Amino acid sequence: MQFYTVIILALGMSMDAFAAAIGKGAALHRPPLKEALRTGIIFGVIEAITPVIGWVIGLAATQFIMEWDHWVAFILLLVLGLRMIGEGFRKDKSEEVDVPLRHGFWLLVATAIATSLDAMAVGVGLAFLQVNILVMALTIGAATTIMATSGMLLGRFLGAAIGKWAEVLGGVVLIGIGSSILVEHLGLLN
Repeated sequence: MQFYTVIILALGMSMDAFAAAIGKGAALHRPPLKEALRTGIIFGVIEAITPVIGWVIGLAATQFIMEWDHWVAFILLLVLGLRMIGEGFRKDKSEEVDVPLRHGFWLLVATAIATSLDAMAVGVGLAFLQVNILVMALTIGAATTIMATSGMLLGRFLGAAIGKWAEVLGGVVLIGIGSSILVEHLGLLN
Protein backbone atom coordinates (compact mmCIF):
# COMPACT_ATOMS: atom_id res chain seq x y z
CA MET A 1 0.00 0.00 0.00
CA GLN A 2 1.36 3.42 -0.90
CA PHE A 3 2.03 6.04 1.77
CA TYR A 4 -0.77 8.38 0.72
CA THR A 5 -3.24 5.44 0.76
CA VAL A 6 -2.18 4.59 4.32
CA ILE A 7 -2.75 8.21 5.39
CA ILE A 8 -6.11 8.47 3.62
CA LEU A 9 -7.24 5.14 5.11
CA ALA A 10 -6.18 6.26 8.59
CA LEU A 11 -8.05 9.55 8.20
CA GLY A 12 -11.10 7.72 6.85
CA MET A 13 -11.03 5.31 9.79
CA SER A 14 -10.79 8.20 12.24
CA MET A 15 -13.79 10.11 10.86
CA ASP A 16 -16.37 8.22 12.92
CA ALA A 17 -14.30 8.85 16.07
CA PHE A 18 -14.05 12.50 15.01
CA ALA A 19 -17.83 12.67 14.59
CA ALA A 20 -18.40 11.01 17.96
CA ALA A 21 -15.87 13.33 19.62
CA ILE A 22 -17.60 16.38 18.20
CA GLY A 23 -20.80 15.11 19.76
CA LYS A 24 -19.01 14.45 23.04
CA GLY A 25 -17.44 17.91 22.95
CA ALA A 26 -20.81 19.51 22.21
CA ALA A 27 -22.33 17.62 25.14
CA LEU A 28 -19.75 18.88 27.64
CA HIS A 29 -19.65 22.30 29.18
CA ARG A 30 -16.51 23.82 27.61
CA PRO A 31 -14.25 20.74 27.55
CA PRO A 32 -10.67 21.65 28.49
CA LEU A 33 -7.65 20.47 26.50
CA LYS A 34 -6.91 17.83 29.16
CA GLU A 35 -10.34 16.22 28.64
CA ALA A 36 -9.98 16.42 24.87
CA LEU A 37 -6.56 14.70 25.04
CA ARG A 38 -7.91 12.03 27.38
CA THR A 39 -10.73 11.31 24.95
CA GLY A 40 -8.37 11.34 21.96
CA ILE A 41 -5.97 8.89 23.59
CA ILE A 42 -8.73 6.47 24.59
CA PHE A 43 -10.18 6.54 21.08
CA GLY A 44 -6.73 6.30 19.45
CA VAL A 45 -5.54 3.32 21.49
CA ILE A 46 -8.70 1.34 20.86
CA GLU A 47 -8.73 2.30 17.17
CA ALA A 48 -5.10 1.08 16.89
CA ILE A 49 -5.85 -2.28 18.54
CA THR A 50 -8.95 -3.26 16.56
CA PRO A 51 -7.38 -3.47 13.06
CA VAL A 52 -4.70 -5.77 14.51
CA ILE A 53 -7.44 -8.05 15.86
CA GLY A 54 -9.15 -7.99 12.46
CA TRP A 55 -5.83 -8.62 10.73
CA VAL A 56 -5.23 -11.75 12.84
CA ILE A 57 -8.71 -12.99 11.96
CA GLY A 58 -8.05 -12.20 8.31
CA LEU A 59 -4.74 -14.08 8.32
CA ALA A 60 -6.54 -17.16 9.56
CA ALA A 61 -8.94 -16.89 6.61
CA THR A 62 -6.34 -15.87 3.99
CA GLN A 63 -5.53 -19.37 2.83
CA PHE A 64 -9.20 -20.01 2.07
CA ILE A 65 -9.99 -16.91 0.03
CA MET A 66 -6.68 -15.56 -1.31
CA GLU A 67 -8.05 -15.67 -4.85
CA TRP A 68 -10.88 -13.31 -3.88
CA ASP A 69 -8.97 -11.03 -1.49
CA HIS A 70 -9.51 -7.82 -3.45
CA TRP A 71 -13.25 -8.50 -3.60
CA VAL A 72 -13.35 -9.15 0.16
CA ALA A 73 -11.52 -5.89 0.88
CA PHE A 74 -13.78 -3.99 -1.53
CA ILE A 75 -17.01 -5.43 -0.12
CA LEU A 76 -15.94 -4.85 3.50
CA LEU A 77 -14.98 -1.23 2.81
CA LEU A 78 -18.10 -0.66 0.72
CA VAL A 79 -20.41 -2.02 3.43
CA LEU A 80 -18.63 -0.09 6.18
CA GLY A 81 -18.62 3.08 4.12
CA LEU A 82 -22.33 2.78 3.36
CA ARG A 83 -23.02 2.08 7.05
CA MET A 84 -21.11 5.21 8.07
CA ILE A 85 -22.95 7.30 5.49
CA GLY A 86 -26.29 5.88 6.66
CA GLU A 87 -25.45 6.53 10.31
CA GLY A 88 -24.45 10.07 9.45
CA PHE A 89 -27.79 10.77 7.81
CA ARG A 90 -29.79 8.99 10.52
CA LYS A 91 -28.51 11.02 13.46
CA ASP A 92 -31.25 13.00 15.16
CA LYS A 93 -30.36 16.68 15.40
CA SER A 94 -33.06 17.37 17.98
CA GLU A 95 -31.69 15.13 20.75
CA GLU A 96 -31.62 16.87 24.09
CA VAL A 97 -28.10 17.07 25.44
CA ASP A 98 -27.02 16.73 29.06
CA VAL A 99 -24.20 19.10 30.00
CA PRO A 100 -21.72 17.16 32.16
CA LEU A 101 -18.27 18.51 32.96
CA ARG A 102 -16.52 15.26 32.03
CA HIS A 103 -17.41 11.96 30.36
CA GLY A 104 -16.86 8.75 32.31
CA PHE A 105 -13.97 6.50 31.32
CA TRP A 106 -16.16 3.48 30.52
CA LEU A 107 -18.55 5.59 28.46
CA LEU A 108 -15.61 6.77 26.37
CA VAL A 109 -14.27 3.21 26.05
CA ALA A 110 -17.69 1.94 24.93
CA THR A 111 -18.01 4.76 22.41
CA ALA A 112 -14.47 4.13 21.15
CA ILE A 113 -15.17 0.42 20.72
CA ALA A 114 -18.40 1.17 18.85
CA THR A 115 -16.61 3.56 16.50
CA SER A 116 -13.67 1.19 15.97
CA LEU A 117 -15.56 -1.94 14.88
CA ASP A 118 -15.14 -0.80 11.29
CA ALA A 119 -11.36 -0.68 11.88
CA MET A 120 -11.49 -4.34 12.89
CA ALA A 121 -13.28 -5.20 9.65
CA VAL A 122 -10.74 -3.14 7.70
CA GLY A 123 -8.02 -5.11 9.50
CA VAL A 124 -9.54 -8.31 8.10
CA GLY A 125 -9.31 -6.83 4.61
CA LEU A 126 -5.74 -5.64 5.21
CA ALA A 127 -4.65 -9.21 5.96
CA PHE A 128 -5.39 -10.09 2.35
CA LEU A 129 -3.34 -7.17 1.04
CA GLN A 130 -0.15 -8.13 2.90
CA VAL A 131 0.45 -4.73 4.48
CA ASN A 132 2.57 -3.96 7.54
CA ILE A 133 -0.21 -4.06 10.12
CA LEU A 134 1.86 -2.36 12.84
CA VAL A 135 2.45 0.69 10.63
CA MET A 136 -1.24 0.73 9.69
CA ALA A 137 -2.42 0.31 13.29
CA LEU A 138 -0.10 3.01 14.61
CA THR A 139 -1.10 5.37 11.78
CA ILE A 140 -4.80 4.74 12.37
CA GLY A 141 -4.31 5.17 16.14
CA ALA A 142 -2.35 8.41 15.73
CA ALA A 143 -4.86 9.84 13.24
CA THR A 144 -7.73 8.89 15.53
CA THR A 145 -6.03 10.46 18.56
CA ILE A 146 -5.54 13.70 16.67
CA MET A 147 -9.01 13.67 15.12
CA ALA A 148 -10.84 12.77 18.35
CA THR A 149 -8.93 15.39 20.34
CA SER A 150 -9.69 17.99 17.66
CA GLY A 151 -13.30 16.85 17.52
CA MET A 152 -13.75 17.35 21.26
CA LEU A 153 -12.35 20.87 21.04
CA LEU A 154 -14.36 21.71 17.93
CA GLY A 155 -17.53 20.20 19.37
CA ARG A 156 -17.92 22.95 21.90
CA PHE A 157 -18.01 25.51 19.08
CA LEU A 158 -19.60 23.67 16.18
CA GLY A 159 -22.12 21.47 17.95
CA ALA A 160 -23.26 17.99 16.99
CA ALA A 161 -24.61 18.92 13.53
CA ILE A 162 -21.19 18.88 11.85
CA GLY A 163 -20.42 15.43 13.31
CA LYS A 164 -22.98 13.94 10.93
CA TRP A 165 -21.10 15.26 7.89
CA ALA A 166 -17.74 14.05 9.20
CA GLU A 167 -19.13 10.53 9.42
CA VAL A 168 -20.59 10.78 5.89
CA LEU A 169 -17.20 11.96 4.58
CA GLY A 170 -15.47 9.05 6.36
CA GLY A 171 -17.87 6.62 4.65
CA VAL A 172 -17.18 8.13 1.24
CA VAL A 173 -13.42 7.82 1.86
CA LEU A 174 -13.75 4.12 2.78
CA ILE A 175 -15.80 3.40 -0.35
CA GLY A 176 -13.19 5.24 -2.43
CA ILE A 177 -10.35 3.19 -0.96
CA GLY A 178 -12.26 -0.05 -1.50
CA SER A 179 -12.93 0.90 -5.11
CA SER A 180 -9.27 1.79 -5.59
CA ILE A 181 -8.18 -1.62 -4.27
CA LEU A 182 -10.61 -3.38 -6.60
CA VAL A 183 -9.57 -1.34 -9.65
CA GLU A 184 -5.87 -1.90 -8.87
CA HIS A 185 -6.22 -5.68 -8.45
CA LEU A 186 -8.41 -6.11 -11.51
CA GLY A 187 -5.98 -4.04 -13.57
CA LEU A 188 -8.74 -1.82 -14.94
CA LEU A 189 -6.48 1.23 -15.28
CA ASN A 190 -3.66 -0.53 -17.14
